[in-house]
Amino acid sequence: MALFLAALTAFLLFHLVPAAPAIRGRLVATMGRSGYITAYSILSLVLMAWLVVAARQADDIVLWETQRWHYLTPFVLMPFALFLIISGLVQGTPLSLSLRIGADLPAIATVTRHPVLWGLLLWALAHLPPNGRLIPVLLFGAMAALAAMGFRRLDAKARLRMGPDRWSRVAGKTSILPFAAMLVRRTTPGAGRVLAVQASAAAVIYAWFVLYGHAWLIGPNLRHGLEAFL
Repeated sequence: MALFLAALTAFLLFHLVPAAPAIRGRLVATMGRSGYITAYSILSLVLMAWLVVAARQADDIVLWETQRWHYLTPFVLMPFALFLIISGLVQGTPLSLSLRIGADLPAIATVTRHPVLWGLLLWALAHLPPNGRLIPVLLFGAMAALAAMGFRRLDAKARLRMGPDRWSRVAGKTSILPFAAMLVRRTTPGAGRVLAVQASAAAVIYAWFVLYGHAWLIGPNLRHGLEAFL
């Protein structure tokens, strides 16, 4: 348990401290944006690997008995989570987390201006019901909290980078809550073809992950859980 708590603390601090505008600004000025993103991504993966290994080795406590329907939660939510993560990363945006900063709002921003964070939040929440033990609850609960905290933090960073007037003008065309901007007619649906291509890519990756990837990368074979509902 001590090793897991140390890994979890290191992971959370690594994602919270460099996110502070002053610290991030100095790091980017020293390393360059590409160097910073590369180093940040590598260290994040290393800490995630340490966290997963520590979680699998830690003593665990059962909090609730897993029911059959609990396994439906990730199967239902993960396709949407994966679509949001993929679309958010590949479409450049000036407002949120992405592989590149775009000048204009991307198509996915008409759904939400923070698609990657929503994808990560759904991923974490989806894994809570079927994992009714202390270690997974701490792990996925911390990930969900980290993602939820990111909404306002990313808004603040974008406002600082763009200036309050431009940020208000651009951000006013979208919303944090998915589809809220469309419901109040502040925006119209984005390019359907772009979103359809990315949804198809997410579906292919999701199918591979269910059939092979999860067992290969993480351990549990999801095909057994899927077969229980067929």
